[in-house]
Amino acid sequence: MDLNADLGEGFGVWKLGDDEALLDLVTSANIACGFHGGDPSIMRSVCAAAADRGVAIGAQVGYRDLAGFGRRRIEYRREDLRDEIIYQIAALDGFARVAGDRVRYVKPHGALYNTAAVDEVQAGAVVDAITDYDAGLPVLCQPGSTLALLAAHAGLRVVGEGFADRAYLPDGRLVPRTDPDAVIHNSAAVADRVVQMATAHTVTTVDGTVIPCQVESICLHGDTAGAVDLARRVRASLLDAGLSLASFT
Repeated sequence: MDLNADLGEGFGVWKLGDDEALLDLVTSANIACGFHGGDPSIMRSVCAAAADRGVAIGAQVGYRDLAGFGRRRIEYRREDLRDEIIYQIAALDGFARVAGDRVRYVKPHGALYNTAAVDEVQAGAVVDAITDYDAGLPVLCQPGSTLALLAAHAGLRVVGEGFADRAYLPDGRLVPRTDPDAVIHNSAAVADRVVQMATAHTVTTVDGTVIPCQVESICLHGDTAGAVDLARRVRASLLDAGLSLASFT
């Protein structure tokens, strides 16, 4: 099983999350590309730290929305969003190559992630960007989503992702961030659901329904309180369950 986390999401003098500590625990790093968070210096330093640890570097592409941290939906022409995503992948790939590595996969961030899960225009823009830049790059997304279906149809490798600390709706979508119950804060409950995803390939939703959840990677959010301690607990729970941890790349 792969463990991924959103990293490099600070900006200038503002720091968000403990990137160094999380890089010691995860196997894949979703690094912000400067649109929803991150800046050139942060991108360079996190790529270098990931490469030093053998952690796979992924481009976490998002809306051009620093003020809203990429969590506000923005309407785009498909071509415009495609080009903004290519711009982000290429920028991070430059710093990854300076560090002696390269971008290994792409994952949308925030509102783009949720929109591409259901919207063909924005999902198509993500697929177009990856196909144009490097069709060998996997796309990390929710299994069964519109993005997953379009990416598979285009011949891209689709890697299903589960969320350790996010609540699910019965239809498989994530509970919106605007809902007070969107994030699960009980570390024991988070650890249990991660093992459930990894071994039973299911997840229990907010109403108690158990639904399929075919995932190859588990996402840990680096910007939540106690993220590092939670990551340690999740990692230990997976190892205790007999699973090995390695990047899907």
